[in-house]
Amino acid sequence: MSNTVFSEILTGLYDNQVIPYLGPGVLSDVTSKLNGTPIPADSDSLILAMNGGKPMAPKLMYEFPRAAMNQELKRGRSFLTQFLDKTYKDIQYSRAAIHEWLAEWKPSYVIDINRDTQLQDSYADEEHTLIVGLARVIGNHYRFKIYHYDSEKYFEIEQTQVDNKLPILFKPMGTPLPESNYVASDADYVDYITELMGGFAIPDFLKDYRKGKKYLLLGVPLNRDSERMVMSDITYAADEHRGWFLRKNPTDKEKRFAAKIGFELIEADCADLLELVQTRRAA
Repeated sequence: MSNTVFSEILTGLYDNQVIPYLGPGVLSDVTSKLNGTPIPADSDSLILAMNGGKPMAPKLMYEFPRAAMNQELKRGRSFLTQFLDKTYKDIQYSRAAIHEWLAEWKPSYVIDINRDTQLQDSYADEEHTLIVGLARVIGNHYRFKIYHYDSEKYFEIEQTQVDNKLPILFKPMGTPLPESNYVASDADYVDYITELMGGFAIPDFLKDYRKGKKYLLLGVPLNRDSERMVMSDITYAADEHRGWFLRKNPTDKEKRFAAKIGFELIEADCADLLELVQTRRAA
């Protein structure tokens, strides 16, 4: 990453014109405080954790939503909620370096497709707005819940009650806090993406706020349709140069997709970015 590009990204981030978009790679340095095992974050590690450490059939190992759908059909939808709660609410983990960095300057808007609570922990000492993705809900067109955090607890609010001066944390794939809601299985993704494309999975105030913004994709794989479709729709109405895609050793498929929708590929990872941040501080 050239110093010019890095300066442009960092200036944009600190000016809240570049939006951090966090994927499983930002949790690559996170381990359980109990036994030191890595947090299940990417597709393969989630599938193995869900299946007791054993690989599933190759067609199910393709991506987590497919494997989760298989388990939902066998064990019921509540099994997935219980598994994700056990993974992300019941186990204490070390802090990710990226989240420590974000906690220092607290951007005004962050998108996090992981299902853990580290982003929320980074804002635990100040008021913020939390948007959580939903799927397959009855009697509601919208595929999100909005919560206000008053520095102590969350309580659900309507779109019209949102304080636009507060930071926005968007967790489209869910979180266990303040209540367990997840987008996990194939059926969840189909429902969520359908409503996302129809405009019912993003609050109106975010549709206005995101116009003309750029994004920094951190630890986000773009080699599977689920992640690509969610990201494409969430970053809709971005600047023509949609932002930057940080990815070491990207596949040809990822390179083509990023270029097609307007993301500039930077062959680096989260650790490389943080190293440059530290170097700039020391200068």
